[in-house]
Amino acid sequence: MMSLMPAACDLKVRPLAGIFGLCAVLLSPQAALALDEGVTRSHGYSYFGNLDYPADYPHLNYVNPDAPKGGELSLAASGTFDSLNPYSRKGRAGALTTLQYDRLFESSDDGVGQYYGVLAESLEYDEGRNYVIFHLRPEATFWDGTPVTAEDVVYSHRLFIEQGLPSYAQAVGRMVTGAEALDDHTVKFTFNPEVTRRSLIETVGSTPVFSKAWFEADESRRLDEPRLEVAVGSGPYKLDSYDINRRIVYKRRDDYWGKDLPFNVGRNNFDTIRVEYFADQTAAFEGFKAGEYTLRIESDPKLWATAYDFPKLNEGVIVRDEIPDGSPPTPSGFVFNLGKPQFSDKNVRKALALAFNFEWANESLLFGLNSPRNSFTQGTPLEAQGLPEGDELAFLQALGEVVPEDLLSEPAVTVHESNPARLNDRRNLRKAAKLLDEAGWPVGDGNVRRNAEGQTLKVNIPYPSNLPTSTATMIETYVQNLQAIGVDASAEKVDPAQYTLRSRERDYDMVYSTRYGSFLSTGGGLSQMYGSEEAAFSLFNPAGLASPLVDAIIEASFDTDNQADQDMALKALDRALRYEFFVIPVGYIADHWVAYYDMYEYPENLPPYSLGYLDLWWINPEKETALKAKGALR
Repeated sequence: MMSLMPAACDLKVRPLAGIFGLCAVLLSPQAALALDEGVTRSHGYSYFGNLDYPADYPHLNYVNPDAPKGGELSLAASGTFDSLNPYSRKGRAGALTTLQYDRLFESSDDGVGQYYGVLAESLEYDEGRNYVIFHLRPEATFWDGTPVTAEDVVYSHRLFIEQGLPSYAQAVGRMVTGAEALDDHTVKFTFNPEVTRRSLIETVGSTPVFSKAWFEADESRRLDEPRLEVAVGSGPYKLDSYDINRRIVYKRRDDYWGKDLPFNVGRNNFDTIRVEYFADQTAAFEGFKAGEYTLRIESDPKLWATAYDFPKLNEGVIVRDEIPDGSPPTPSGFVFNLGKPQFSDKNVRKALALAFNFEWANESLLFGLNSPRNSFTQGTPLEAQGLPEGDELAFLQALGEVVPEDLLSEPAVTVHESNPARLNDRRNLRKAAKLLDEAGWPVGDGNVRRNAEGQTLKVNIPYPSNLPTSTATMIETYVQNLQAIGVDASAEKVDPAQYTLRSRERDYDMVYSTRYGSFLSTGGGLSQMYGSEEAAFSLFNPAGLASPLVDAIIEASFDTDNQADQDMALKALDRALRYEFFVIPVGYIADHWVAYYDMYEYPENLPPYSLGYLDLWWINPEKETALKAKGALR
């Protein structure tokens, strides 16, 4: 996997899983226009029908509407790329290629679950959400000057169904039964009456729109194949140049049709966005100090704690900033490949988890900067606590026999505690050894644990060579603890391209992963990450989790019709995911760690769910001039 610094932490840079909308709808009264016969027409959409911004909003509340335009945002990526097609099933796509494509609507970052028109000026849907009709803005154009039409929208939808990622194509193929252009600027999607009403409108409205004419001009142009030819888009940025495995440059379009839309006022402020590629994190950090790029989102606690002490920072050329992150942390951790027979017993997974010493890793490798994580909704009202009670208990009991008795009678699963003073916490390792003995994996020949058939308890953990040093060391030391209790464990450092291939083919026993997502609302993305139907092949379900319990809760969450019931169902989902024990949680960083050359500025009221460095920040031209005068910029 290509590692982007800034990493893919910004909600605007998201995988197709993000299309499904997983975050909370904030309730505040803002009525849409209700038409005859239960049809609603509105400038935006939320499932519960509430929008923070009225139809005549001048701009988003969290932007600086007077932000100056100009200058360059330069970032870094580690690894390689061999494609400029971000939606291919093969190859490694270049960073930020999705900037070139508009969608019918986009979500706001201060009220997640709320969508406002971009290509679409309005939408209408019936009370049962059996269909949605989008009315396109007639002024919308691709960068080749041709209009964006309803046919382009329909064609793009079909491309994703026929050539998109299998997990997305299968899920959306079930949802949508029809897509048709009613005229040049009106498109209608019809939905399967037998599926949940959740995520239907959000999904079709969030699909990137391509030029049908561009694809049809050459039959070799496919969505699922890597290519260095860029599909024509209508977005604010366009590829300007690239040098394979060295850099990619995007240029803001002066003729961007949507630059004055209320949704875009104060956004997309940089003339160019440049991504410099480096072999690994060490080279990337040195490149930042040398001025080869000028904004860095730090992900390595060791660097943040010890390495930000160099002349440019001490002289004030570079600013070191900690910005609060309002999003629940990514449920990252060591993920078991549940398709491997040695992990079929949950007690085996619990035993292996006991060998991970988070407290030692945090103190020794992460400089005490990480907080422990238990939950998939950590730090939010949706985090399950203690025993289920009240409405949550009643909800779970109503699901019937699919709910195990111990889920109801035992507190929500929490991470074990370890001794921070030594890597091999002997008490936990003894517990782990006992669990493995009881599970039929005693120590045999060569002091390695084997089952009755003589097979070793194998745990191979591949990781990419461009992983931060502290994370790589955490993996290696975890393997040492596993070996100490007789596990046939190994860590395997591989190049990023090979790691990408192995991740796609699920060629691992265990993997350190950030693929799973937290959630604040329900939607089809929950099924894509945690559901059974796509479990065998979904890139966003690296464990291959297929749990009837989890499926039942997700399905029941779709049927909730108010915020309180939805929140209660999602608290039960958090409890169930932790019960299934398919991830060994690692810690999280509560803030965004950002370092940048002192010419960048950002709004005082940054939204809680996005750092916004790509679209909300800007360059102060006077500060830029001063840095150039000092010779601090290349």
